[in-house]
Amino acid sequence: MWHPKGAIIRKLMEDYSRDRHEKGDYQFVVTPHLANANLFETSGHLDFYKDGMYPPMEMDNGSYYPKPMNCPMHCLIYRSRQRSYRELPLRLFELGTVYRYERAGTLHGLMRIRGFTQDDSHIYCTEEELQDEIASLLDFVMSVLRAFGFTEFTANLSTKDPDKHVGGEEIWDKATNALRGALEKYGLEYAVKEGDAAFYGPKIDIDIKDAIGRTWQLSTIQCDFNLPERFDLEYVAADGSRKRPIMLHRALFGSIERFFGVLLEHYAGAFPAWLAPVQVRILPVRDDHDAHARLLVASLRARGYRADMVEADEPLGGRIRKAKLEKLPYVLVIGDDDVAHATVGVNPRGGEVERNVSFEAFVEHLAADVAGHS
Repeated sequence: MWHPKGAIIRKLMEDYSRDRHEKGDYQFVVTPHLANANLFETSGHLDFYKDGMYPPMEMDNGSYYPKPMNCPMHCLIYRSRQRSYRELPLRLFELGTVYRYERAGTLHGLMRIRGFTQDDSHIYCTEEELQDEIASLLDFVMSVLRAFGFTEFTANLSTKDPDKHVGGEEIWDKATNALRGALEKYGLEYAVKEGDAAFYGPKIDIDIKDAIGRTWQLSTIQCDFNLPERFDLEYVAADGSRKRPIMLHRALFGSIERFFGVLLEHYAGAFPAWLAPVQVRILPVRDDHDAHARLLVASLRARGYRADMVEADEPLGGRIRKAKLEKLPYVLVIGDDDVAHATVGVNPRGGEVERNVSFEAFVEHLAADVAGHS
């Protein structure tokens, strides 16, 4: 369950993700939470992942499973009509909720849960487009992680298990070299995990370090030679022949819930202004300043900022201490002179108190602070 302030941050994360994907030429899709067993038989999930799935619901002479992954349904969207090489790369994006059965002893707060929402993308491309698409994906991943304040990264490159894989040697080598080349071009430190890839393709996992040096695995770029084969996905090539696309799985956040948990650990609750559920709190010194404080709250909200106030029904010092415990980015104090001259006392988190600041000057400062994340 998401309480109001957590839900605000979740919405900000989702809005940011949607905006970046829209600018990145992704097509938004929405898929159902349940699917017939036939879908997961085709995808191979019932053969290889059944222990991680919830039991089926029996109805209408069929078995229906909560989806553990979004990719099979994205393959159905790709297959819904004939595709041309001119459409590729085709980038599908969904904030899709999935359900995975995790044993009780493995559950851990927001970091490992049974139902979660992924910022899930599947890209279908030609073999010739693979290298450029992987490089573009890695750049996308890193720019998003940096926007949320992470600065230290390492990666793991998982390569083919010689005894357990689908797809030819040539395409495995090409995909692995494309992943390796993207990491080296970006200058990202990485370790090679020989033979650790899933049977259907090599992958990159991106780890970040939080503010106190702990490592968290977040983003993934995964090549897949299996699902296009299982779903018989094709495109019409320039010479009129039918060819199989390569599929790339990519999640930037990993999951909304886990990423939010990592943000909590990284910032210890002191979120940057653009992510803070309350950006500005206004504290009137006395109750006869309340009406003016309400006008300032209304002005900030009308400009798109998240502001509230705490009325003067207890001493100012106590209200300031509570605001500091909430780690709010800005606390504004309103006294007689401020009401008379349209100024505020600014208490920035971790900074020096400033008195008699023009309210409009503060708003300009706030706007610059909020815009700075991008």
